Amino acid sequence: MKKTLLSSVAIAVLFFAGCSTKEPAVDEQQTQAQEQTTSQNGGEASEVTTEQVSSDMQEVGSETNAVDTAEQMIMNLQKKLQTVYFDFDKFNIRADQEDKIAIDAAAAKAAPASLKIKLEGNCDEWGSDEYNFALGLKRAKSVKEALVAQGVESERISMVSYGESNPVCTDHTKECWAKNRRVDFKVLP
Repeated sequence: MKKTLLSSVAIAVLFFAGCSTKEPAVDEQQTQAQEQTTSQNGGEASEVTTEQVSSDMQEVGSETNAVDTAEQMIMNLQKKLQTVYFDFDKFNIRADQEDKIAIDAAAAKAAPASLKIKLEGNCDEWGSDEYNFALGLKRAKSVKEALVAQGVESERISMVSYGESNPVCTDHTKECWAKNRRVDFKVLP
């Protein structure tokens, strides 16, 4: 037993001692290839690689900045657009909401033409699903017509109705129902 233990320890010491001084063949090959490339090109290989990496990083940075700028434009326009509210069972724009329409139209006209606006018609919980989907679409259409009348291009505006399926308030009160009778704006790239 003592012999087996001693021979195992001796083998382990020899194995680890032999492995610790040996370098991997891959590193030697890469070093030799780099040295050959550098000597063939007069030392210019590392400069080209550095320039390529720098150029690639600038391109990625400019793409990232373009995405950030587009997202920032969308967020800025989204903040400016105001929800338009409606009376019970009505789709005509109330007098107290006309100023909001004017602000929304000015913001949409000032925004880049590449940005689109989606009008989302919503209703309170009164009425059937079919009726509320139709009413939500009529509300969105009223807002679209008002925006177009103030100079916003019709092609930039799309409409959808959520009926009563997208409430912002779920209490069963008049104040809550009034908050759900609305057209929201969503900015699309």
